[in-house]
Amino acid sequence: MPTLLLNPAQHRRLKKLAREAGRTPEQTLRFVLRDGFDFCEWEVRESLAADSDAARHGTISNDDVRRAASMLIESAHARRRKQAA
Repeated sequence: MPTLLLNPAQHRRLKKLAREAGRTPEQTLRFVLRDGFDFCEWEVRESLAADSDAARHGTISNDDVRRAASMLIESAHARRRKQAA
């Protein structure tokens, strides 16, 4: 396996990113090599923000969302049918 050398700033950045992502630096490095530091850092920030928002405001079950979407679609179709008549 080839050796990869990170400069001290990259090593600190990797360790910080891994800590925030709840992973080891070795696990995180795979994603950094594939996607780059900037994208991985953005993705972790967005994921943590989404988790925080869900904890603060709660979540809606998939079944409830599907039911509401179906009712909305049916209501729109009923209005169109009523206007066409």
